[in-house]
Amino acid sequence: MTRSSTRHADPEENPYVEDPPTEFEPVDELSTEAAERQAELLRSAIREHDHRYYVEADPLVADATYDRLFDRLRALEAAFELDAERSPTRRVGGEPLDELATVEHVAPMRSIDSAKEADAVREFDERVRSGLREAGFDPSDLRYVCEPKFDGLSVEVVYEDGEYARAATRGDGVAGDDVTEQVRTVRSVPGKLRGTPPSRLAVRGEVYMPRDAFEAYNEELIERGEEPFANPRNAAAGTLRQLDPAVVAERPLDVFFFDVLGWETAGADGGEDAPDRPDTHRGDLLAFDDFGLRRTDRVERVDDVDAAIDFRDRLGEDRDGLNYGIDGVVITVDEHDARDALGSTSRAPRWAFAYKFPPRTATTTVEDVTVQVGRTGRLTPVAELDPVDVDGVTVSRATLHNPAEIEALGVNVGDRVRIYRAGDVIPYVPEVVEKRSSGTYAFPERCPICGAPVEREGPLAFCTGGLGCPAQLDRAVEHWARRDALDVEGLGPERVEQLREAGLVESLPDLYDLTVADLAELEGWGETSARNLVGALEATREPPLDRFLAGLGIPDVGPTTADALARAFGDLDALLAADEAALREVDDVGPAVAASIRDFFDAEENREAIEALRERGVEPRPVETPDAAGDDASLEGMTFVFTGSLSTTRDEAQALVEAHGANATSSVSGNTDYLVVGESPGRSKRADADAEDVPVLEEADFADLLADHGIDWPPEDEA
Repeated sequence: MTRSSTRHADPEENPYVEDPPTEFEPVDELSTEAAERQAELLRSAIREHDHRYYVEADPLVADATYDRLFDRLRALEAAFELDAERSPTRRVGGEPLDELATVEHVAPMRSIDSAKEADAVREFDERVRSGLREAGFDPSDLRYVCEPKFDGLSVEVVYEDGEYARAATRGDGVAGDDVTEQVRTVRSVPGKLRGTPPSRLAVRGEVYMPRDAFEAYNEELIERGEEPFANPRNAAAGTLRQLDPAVVAERPLDVFFFDVLGWETAGADGGEDAPDRPDTHRGDLLAFDDFGLRRTDRVERVDDVDAAIDFRDRLGEDRDGLNYGIDGVVITVDEHDARDALGSTSRAPRWAFAYKFPPRTATTTVEDVTVQVGRTGRLTPVAELDPVDVDGVTVSRATLHNPAEIEALGVNVGDRVRIYRAGDVIPYVPEVVEKRSSGTYAFPERCPICGAPVEREGPLAFCTGGLGCPAQLDRAVEHWARRDALDVEGLGPERVEQLREAGLVESLPDLYDLTVADLAELEGWGETSARNLVGALEATREPPLDRFLAGLGIPDVGPTTADALARAFGDLDALLAADEAALREVDDVGPAVAASIRDFFDAEENREAIEALRERGVEPRPVETPDAAGDDASLEGMTFVFTGSLSTTRDEAQALVEAHGANATSSVSGNTDYLVVGESPGRSKRADADAEDVPVLEEADFADLLADHGIDWPPEDEA
């Protein structure tokens, strides 16, 4: 196959591949035929961009350009009700599932025999050569293919006539969980194969979370006060089994494909052009390149077992530099005929073997336990260890995760414990191997930094010192400066740390005491950068109330909830005085969030910080509440939820009702007045509406309701 024949879109025929236009004519000026043609071109182009970005790591367009093309495609599909079943837009996730069904695999997904010793690999080679001689093969023709043994979650992915059809976890090897909608959201899994694939292709892949993405995602979890994942494999496995595909779409999963489970050519669209399966495993992998299936480039075909052992040793040296987890090397017979002759046991093939890396564990003694306070106030216990070598690295500290983990392990100072380390993952304690102490470590009841009481939330523990805890200062300042909060340019993590270490910022209100002279004396600062930061802070002295609230870092209050609170109460004093019952009246604020907000404002340290901000002239601007909305409050007191595709986008529909005094929320509750249903609505929202006895309006009924209040539908396009 030539390269052009395997592309999703030819740049000479598709204007959205290279240097694509990003200014489009209004959707309502297009005919249905023109919209369908443009959508098809965009789908092909986006598939090509996905392949170039996720598989070849050689993008053709900037991220912003890709986003504009993607948004245009979604707008066309919504406005013209185009079939989006196999569109790249499905990657954002479908409706949540009630449970994971079980599906049978195209072919068994067997385990592989493994060992950590070279002698066991040589014994495998002897068995292979003996078996081939008995089957009439010449063992001197034997070739092995060596590739990494990935440490992720194994899946079967099936394509029908080149189109993504379904995916399943390995399960028991014969059948697994149906994760079709979850895997669909993984960007490196093509929705449509390139070139001329067989009519039915079932491939085996490993879904994983890249190490750098894992670290970044764990940071996000910690910032939100949630429990981080212990390692990338747990993160990938836990994500793929989520029942809500939209959640999977938000997490940074990737995939490597490494084997063929089924290859059928009968009935292929390409007829006689459909390729037969290659004769070798290496040929399968090269076919993956033609079809656009992502595979690792760390693959070698070798002539004997010693070369295979050498490959494993070399890959082991590079292991920590890889952006994905591996725990060994898979050595497989290359020729399919030879594989068939060797056959399989009930558990594993006789033609493959995993040569694993040495274990990354060791045993040592816990000498002490220290408790760290993170930027969210989360307390993390750390075991201080008698230093021990783990796979060539001296380990003296290991995380104990949280108080619940300590209780589950029953660990205390003096105990002998096992330490596990894998690449860049923080070493942790999976078990106590010898109990040498009495009892379990007693977690502190007060913050070791500020002395504020410690509160438990499920398995986690948090300092209640809030904005008054020095350990949380960096996080508080960074949160205040975020783009979706006060948007203070020039106040990134490194500068925040520098200001704190210089003693210039010991609390959030101290930001507004900074002077140009103070800043200009710091290393790396000049008068211009100092004036810019002071100016940026001055510009935030009268912030919108919702941004002020978002900047405070109230647990469970993001920009959306902050906006709802601002619109409900109008000014800061009214919100500060609101009790939990009043807070629960706000849409999207349930009992737990209401309690969290009230606890935050009741904490003396937080109230003092808010008052100190106001004393320095930081006074959030009130917003117009529905009671004061005047002529624009024709829908006052109503709450709408939208689902399905409408004649305009859901964002525009929500903005319209909010402009006339109503609330628009993302989920149906007892406070919802109407569920507005478009094409292809979500099942869960309809079920919730039935359970809560909420009226359901088709779009025409919704238009009639708006007309009764003097509001036109659909809204006019301001463009």
